[in-house]
Amino acid sequence: MTTTDTVVFDRVTKKYGDVRAVDGVTLTLRPGETVALLGPNGAGKSTTLDLLLGLKRPDSGSVTVLGTGPREAIVAGRVGAMLQSGGLMGEVTVAELVRLACGLHPRPYPVPEVLARGVIDPALAAAALAECANPLTDREHEVLRAAADGSTNADLATTLHLSPGTVRNYLSTAIQKLAARNRTEAVRIARDKGWL
Repeated sequence: MTTTDTVVFDRVTKKYGDVRAVDGVTLTLRPGETVALLGPNGAGKSTTLDLLLGLKRPDSGSVTVLGTGPREAIVAGRVGAMLQSGGLMGEVTVAELVRLACGLHPRPYPVPEVLARGVIDPALAAAALAECANPLTDREHEVLRAAADGSTNADLATTLHLSPGTVRNYLSTAIQKLAARNRTEAVRIARDKGWL
């Protein structure tokens, strides 16, 4: 590794049972490079990112980020990531969320100072909530609407020109976003809210 390397994967392997999600990946990323991980479902893209962020450890090989281990780079505040999906935890207070966010930062602002600055215009908040009321993306909405008749994932894949794995991903994301237990409940919640 040179001092200019930002990320180095050296013969990295990660297995789940008999499945090799990542199989001997070797790559070097340097400052200023833009990289896209492309591949079908199950190709190991998410596992590779989990390894890069220190959320998982490789079974063999090594990963370095900015000259150190991924976890060390994150703890030092040198790495950040935007996850695929997210949201606020509905069962906690604003103060608890602020405390959590401050606690995750290596050099946080004092919680009382953050809370004192957090004055929100009620009209702006209501407008933002109304605009974001439906959490589903257009594609998740399309897949959930098509699933409302009870079609199988294979039938939905054929109808929507998607792979069955992609259909499963859209359905599971929609179910998660609607805090539903299954597809049927997600359809019911979306209909009750007028989103389908």
